[in-house]
Amino acid sequence: MNKSQTAKVPTSRLSRFSSLGGLASRLAGNIMLEGAKKLSQGQSPKLQDLVLTPKNISHVADKLAQMRGAAMKVGQMLSMDSGELMPKELSELLARLRADAKTMPHKQLIEILKRNWGEDWLSPFAHFELRPFAAASIGQVHKATLANGTELAVKVQYPGIRNSIDSDIDNVATLLRVSQLIPKNVQFDRLLSEAKKQLHTEADYRIELNMLKRYQTLLSDDESFILPSPIEHLCTEDLLVMEYVEGENIESAEYLSQGSRNAIASKMLLLFFRELFEFNLIQSDPNFANFQYQTNSRKIVLLDFGATREIPKPLSQQYKQLMQAAIDNDREKMAAAAQEIGFFRDAIDAQQKALIVDIFYQACEPLRGETEYDFGSSNLAQRIKAAGMAMSSEADKWHTPPVDAIFIHRKLAGMYLLASKLNAQVDVKSIFKQFMTSG
Repeated sequence: MNKSQTAKVPTSRLSRFSSLGGLASRLAGNIMLEGAKKLSQGQSPKLQDLVLTPKNISHVADKLAQMRGAAMKVGQMLSMDSGELMPKELSELLARLRADAKTMPHKQLIEILKRNWGEDWLSPFAHFELRPFAAASIGQVHKATLANGTELAVKVQYPGIRNSIDSDIDNVATLLRVSQLIPKNVQFDRLLSEAKKQLHTEADYRIELNMLKRYQTLLSDDESFILPSPIEHLCTEDLLVMEYVEGENIESAEYLSQGSRNAIASKMLLLFFRELFEFNLIQSDPNFANFQYQTNSRKIVLLDFGATREIPKPLSQQYKQLMQAAIDNDREKMAAAAQEIGFFRDAIDAQQKALIVDIFYQACEPLRGETEYDFGSSNLAQRIKAAGMAMSSEADKWHTPPVDAIFIHRKLAGMYLLASKLNAQVDVKSIFKQFMTSG
């Protein structure tokens, strides 16, 4: 990896705050220059227009990518949760953060390995690749080989992440508020509170290790999936060590036969329903990088269980009722289920409630078909986005749903997006019916 793709991760709270302070100064300077330029041309620019220049947005995205951790996670969550409510330029650049992290220098990496494994950290290995093959918001992943020849994937957490989560998020929130980079109708405080909780969980790799082991047990009866086996004696709070599993990016399956693509999408949707209705445990991050495919074995590789969440059984049952009511075209029962889940204020008017129920009805469209649903030719995602945009100006009339519900929606939307990417045809109704007699 060339030098331009590496950057030392700021570790102290002061250095991380200084990074954002420098960014704020640069933004202010750019705003003044751009404002003077517009005024000299006889224009009366709005502050939002001065902030949302390509140069300023690029500075924000690059600085969050360098800081990683909570700062980068805020950018990720905003780009995923705010969707089309974001200005187009900001949305595109924040979306880069989902896959565009810089990596830390070798010296910083080795300091972490020594702190966790001691001065002789290299002794268990025949080889350890210092250049990572993957990087994300709170860590990067390296290939290694044990002395017995076992190939490993070693997930290394960036230094300083765990102790700076709350302050990082608060500092970034202040920056984004002052610079007016966040639309007023985005429920920012709730989002930031959830980002803190999520990061504290993800920043302890021992929790992810336990979730990985739970999924291995839960899916032990399903030959459709393969999960990496952990090497527990090498795992710590900062390091997650697993056997390396070969696989290709799951999007590459779009070039396989129609039958293969249908099978992949069907298995992923079945897994989602098992998570929601059977496991009451859901891997809530549908980023395509967390799934791979083995063409020869026809198995789907499941990776990254840091964002796994427990789903309360009552909430699971309420979603089952909501989906069944949508299949039956019973709007009254749909509204009752949505009320139980926690979507509506008591004072919501009938028209607004009907609009929300209609969005749910559209989202359940794949469940109503008597034949395979053709995700490739469907414009379902665009229709749901348009309906959500139409409601965004009146968001004060209804509750943001429980946090668990937000993550359920995110995972289902991700599975729909994958099925669409694969141009898959899936009998979703038959998959859902498997769970109607249980629970």
